[in-house]
Amino acid sequence: MSETQKTVKTVKCPQCGAPAVWSPENSNRPFCSERCRLIDLGAWANEEYQIPTDKSEDDYSTGLESEEREFTPLRH
Repeated sequence: MSETQKTVKTVKCPQCGAPAVWSPENSNRPFCSERCRLIDLGAWANEEYQIPTDKSEDDYSTGLESEEREFTPLRH
């Protein structure tokens, strides 16, 4: 297959839905542009993406209910 006959693989940009070239030349892949990549990065930084969980589960390793746990202040 000659260079001119190669087919370019494209994927749907996860941010805007536009076609994005899937090749090493596209440093933003799977996004179509740097703008879409940065929008997605900002969403992660703002904690807009979350993994759904069952709120009834105790996510602490103490085995205690929330009312029984000692208050621990968070450090930032």
